[in-house]
Amino acid sequence: MVYDGILIGLIVGLFRGGVRYGLHQFATLRLRSGWIFPLLLLFQFGIFYLQERWSWVASINGYLFAAVYVTGLVFLWLNRHHRGFTLIWIGVFLNFLVMAVNGGRMPVSVEASAVLGPYYVDLLREGGAVSKHYMMDASTHLAFLGDIIPLSNPYPRTQVISIGDVVMNVGIFLFIQYMMVDRGTKAVPSAKTETSETYQPQ
Repeated sequence: MVYDGILIGLIVGLFRGGVRYGLHQFATLRLRSGWIFPLLLLFQFGIFYLQERWSWVASINGYLFAAVYVTGLVFLWLNRHHRGFTLIWIGVFLNFLVMAVNGGRMPVSVEASAVLGPYYVDLLREGGAVSKHYMMDASTHLAFLGDIIPLSNPYPRTQVISIGDVVMNVGIFLFIQYMMVDRGTKAVPSAKTETSETYQPQ
């Protein structure tokens, strides 16, 4: 759901701050160890791609995703001085926590996943993991942090999300708004200026 927060933030930011100011602000953004973020995205896409082709990758994908989360948490912590990054860190940590205590996979509520259709539900019920997800059951730890929130119409994209996803996307939204909306304030006239403007010689 991270892409949702980015997209919604950009759309609202463009309406509030405009293209010119918003894009200029992003062009001046400097992140500590900024190379980590695109590398993590590529690595994660690589896991999704290879686990469908190589069984040994699928067998260790829980550890691979855990490494992605830990590295991402370090990156976010290094940049926590930016507006919204603390919330993003908390959201990512909540997702990492529930995955860590459940074998490296995100537990998904069968009831909530009904919005995704019978095919997805059947995959969960069969006991096989769907990507990094698995069916939530009585043995699931910290189930309330799993994917338990269904989204469907009128939301434009049907999906099931977690509390961590919500917190993370709020942080993303706040960061993008901070970057794209003009934060400048009108200058307060000095006492000298006020005097010169208000005093009229007789």
